[in-house]
Amino acid sequence: MNHLETYLTQLHDTRATGEAVRETSFYPALSALLNSVGGELKPKVKCVINIKNRGAGIPDGGLFTAEQLRARDAEAIANVKGFNGQMPARGVVEVKGTKDDVRAIAASPQVAKYLQHYGLVLVTNLREFLLVEHDDGGKARTLEGYALAGDEREFWAASPRLLAEQHGERFAEYLQRVMLSAAPLNAPESLAWFLASYARDARGRIEQAELESLANVRKALEEALGLRFEGERGEAFFRSTLVQTLFYGVFSAWVLWCKSEAGKSRANKFDWRLAQWSLHVPVIRTLFEQVVTPSNMRGLGLEEILHWTADALNRVERAEFFKRFEEEHAVQYFYEPFLEAFDPELRKSLGVWYTPWEIVAYMVERVDRVLREELGLERGLADGRVYVLDPCCGTGAYLVEVLRRIKRTVDEEGADALSANDLKEAAMNRVFGFEILPAPFVVAHMQLGLVLQQAGVPLGDDERAGVYLTNALTGWEPRKEPKPIALFPELEQERDASHTSRVKLK
Repeated sequence: MNHLETYLTQLHDTRATGEAVRETSFYPALSALLNSVGGELKPKVKCVINIKNRGAGIPDGGLFTAEQLRARDAEAIANVKGFNGQMPARGVVEVKGTKDDVRAIAASPQVAKYLQHYGLVLVTNLREFLLVEHDDGGKARTLEGYALAGDEREFWAASPRLLAEQHGERFAEYLQRVMLSAAPLNAPESLAWFLASYARDARGRIEQAELESLANVRKALEEALGLRFEGERGEAFFRSTLVQTLFYGVFSAWVLWCKSEAGKSRANKFDWRLAQWSLHVPVIRTLFEQVVTPSNMRGLGLEEILHWTADALNRVERAEFFKRFEEEHAVQYFYEPFLEAFDPELRKSLGVWYTPWEIVAYMVERVDRVLREELGLERGLADGRVYVLDPCCGTGAYLVEVLRRIKRTVDEEGADALSANDLKEAAMNRVFGFEILPAPFVVAHMQLGLVLQQAGVPLGDDERAGVYLTNALTGWEPRKEPKPIALFPELEQERDASHTSRVKLK
């Protein structure tokens, strides 16, 4: 049995005695659930029922990290009569019976006291869970929620096994996110886990939704990329593509926003609804806009998840994150592991494998040396006569390293504002990439944009890097058939830009 099935079975067994009281009889099952899920985290998180009254009443439970428990071992041994307590690092738990409304519980004076004292409260009526925080303005703010059933009757009537099959994995991840919500968020791999978790939740909702409103987007992608989303596998591919594009779009927009003047102030908060305006590539902006139209957002049920995603991004300790993100070439955490967890079959079928940075750097350096020593081009890759094409560029690792090699050459020559523009010119007109999947295509543009920002020559609103959303196996000859009417001109323009004057017939 998974975590949820065990929990539900214990609740049903307790209720079946006919002697259970409304709340406290069910504490052991809830405690076991939280401990089994928390035990899989690093550091582990442990739920302790009925912790001390520290001036705000007695919470039904407290969430402590393993470090907190180990840190007190020596003091406990030295003082057998007891020792000074400590605040639960991951907040407290307020529990009511299945008949109560979870939002009414969250708005109660008792929870308000807990929030004032502990800052974070997981509120539950055993069938629904809601995380509440004490925000900077001193007010209660609801964060993530999860409902196993719509009401008390539905909850007790449902089979534990069937309910667990429907919710088990997503519910366990929800509880893990709850237990990590007060943890420092500065490691790229940790943020990647949060994004992948939210994306899986989003895919679960999309799988239950009708996508008639996105039929035009589907058809336009098929025409532009020379693909057909046919049958069950094709349908899954299309849904996966939509979710990945949306989440990578939000992440990429956040990265670029953090590097802007607005993002440099810790007081400012990132708003995912403005993400499309940070994406300079028209085709991605169009796809993003189509998915996040009000009617589609309601139909897909994604708005709530994107708010949670923005909350996670706004919790990131930006200085430490970007130091590691850049030094460790950590974009790898936001693609291959993400896709492995999110859609392993798609990763395998499309050959998505991350090339270690050391290999990328060696290969680019070797090409630069050959150009200099064997072909007589003294500036190597920086020479204006050299064109570079990565026909399956993924997230742009090779393209980024090519630009870095060009920048080193420019710097060695004594860079000034004019020569620094050589780098921008190369990114726009000499260094090209093709990618068939919208998600890595977004990340490639983000990476190239960062390189140019760091070099002091950022792309303008009407400028873009030479990476194109296209099928590298088609379009190498002029089109013979009449051009179809484009559902989205941006997709047609993307195809034309790669197929004709820019790259394929150059």
